[in-house]
Amino acid sequence: MSLKCAIQLGIPDIIYKHGRAMPLSELVAALPINHSKAQCVYRLMRILVHSGFFTEEKLSENAKEEQDGYLLTPASRLLLKDEPLSVTPFLLAMLDPILTKPWHHVSEWFQNGDPTPFDTAHGRTLWEYGRHEPRLNHFFNEAMASDARLVTKVLVKDCKGVFEDLHSLVDVGGGTGTVAKAIADAFPNLKCTVLDLPHVVSGLQGTDKLNYVGGDMFEAIPSADAVLLKWILHDWSDEECIKILKRCKEAIGSNKEKGGKLIIIDMKVENQKAGDHDESMETQLFFDMLMMILLTGRERTEQEWAKLFFDAGFSDYKITPILGLRSLIEVYP
Repeated sequence: MSLKCAIQLGIPDIIYKHGRAMPLSELVAALPINHSKAQCVYRLMRILVHSGFFTEEKLSENAKEEQDGYLLTPASRLLLKDEPLSVTPFLLAMLDPILTKPWHHVSEWFQNGDPTPFDTAHGRTLWEYGRHEPRLNHFFNEAMASDARLVTKVLVKDCKGVFEDLHSLVDVGGGTGTVAKAIADAFPNLKCTVLDLPHVVSGLQGTDKLNYVGGDMFEAIPSADAVLLKWILHDWSDEECIKILKRCKEAIGSNKEKGGKLIIIDMKVENQKAGDHDESMETQLFFDMLMMILLTGRERTEQEWAKLFFDAGFSDYKITPILGLRSLIEVYP
């Protein structure tokens, strides 16, 4: 929430435009705040420096002058307004009151029959809420698009071999098409289709290499050489995942030699050892909690992934941990 405040006040952009280490006094003067709150800016910045979103640099050896100025870190550069790979929409979505309210109802949920704490807080599922609440639908799609830009940059640069021999691909749950557009642009011989719920793709215009289909992945997925599931399966229970995976298998057929495969971008949670305290592992576990709070899904270990694939009728898989917290998983019929 401290970081959300800093973004809403424009602090990353103010420091970036300053061009050099920015003294506290100049930062306070540049902020759109009530003068009586000026002394609190230091406290906000102190926790964000400690968290690694900003850093401090000594400005002067003169003890009588202000000695430190604030600079961005690689993390806060991803929060700039004009940064093409900005993750600000994702962060603001995750901290929106619609998505934070369910956290206050978890103990209540443990004692009732609701499928998720989101249901307990709002009286309907996240997907039902999105169908009837344009604001949620908008910020959720914006969040997924910002994440997709960052992930796709790595995919297209470092994972070319995954897509090079394909002629057609369906991006299931692909939202407004951010990933599919980037893949289609990077691989001229590849035609992409985005499958998502009708209200998500309504009004979106396709091209010769990219088209949109409104539908339900539980019912049917258009046929293609490959099916892409980016951050989809972690939203769903094991039973629901097996249904989705079976539809994917039907879409790509059974001929592995022709390149047919399922491409998944999702987390592979490491098996934690006693005493380990790795920040990336902790973040994966927080994401698992997020799935429990908002949806019926979970983050999975390799053993849990393998069971899903084999239960759905797939014969083999390969996991490449190339996307930070997430991995690239190729699954074969």
